[in-house]
Amino acid sequence: MIIESLNIGKPKKYNWKGREVRTAIFKTPYDGKLNLKILNLEGDKQADLRVHGGTDKAVYGYASEYYALWKQENPEIDFPTGAFGENLTISGGLFEDKICVGDIFSCGTAEIMAVQPRIPCYKIGLRFGTDDMISRFLNARRAGVYFKVVREGELKAGDRMEKKFSAKDAVTISELFTLLTKGKKDKELLQKAINTPQLPEDLKAHFQKY
Repeated sequence: MIIESLNIGKPKKYNWKGREVRTAIFKTPYDGKLNLKILNLEGDKQADLRVHGGTDKAVYGYASEYYALWKQENPEIDFPTGAFGENLTISGGLFEDKICVGDIFSCGTAEIMAVQPRIPCYKIGLRFGTDDMISRFLNARRAGVYFKVVREGELKAGDRMEKKFSAKDAVTISELFTLLTKGKKDKELLQKAINTPQLPEDLKAHFQKY
């Protein structure tokens, strides 16, 4: 895989449906090297740390191949690089059904671990100026991947991203997306997720209830 673009942004205030909203979902590509730290990519910040950021959501990656599909399905909407708020736009195989929670990748001099999919909030509607973007995102199942930083380092657009460790018998990002969005009726899949060692403790506790 290849990092096609590094995208960063800081929280700003926007008007949405008659109220003021603070968000950092608007990212722009950066040309040059950036340091990847435990909590975020240099120059990038999260607005609401209750649901974004932290060690288990330090950096967000999205498949560049998805952009052509989004544009084909929604020709009336503009989809510039970084439009989904991702820090890393990645080509060559960042597909949720092929990546397991716990898979570790090298990128530049850093290493990152796949942890969970993105579940959209109302701010994705703000980003594209339409409420139904949330349902479009959920139905498309193009969730992207949140990563944990295993080793800090430098990265830049054009760096290769290579798998260094494959988690065995672990839940995939796609399966986890299903559990988080389609209910908790699949007991076998719930157990698979709970048995995945690298699954964040808050998600493990949440699934244990079912």
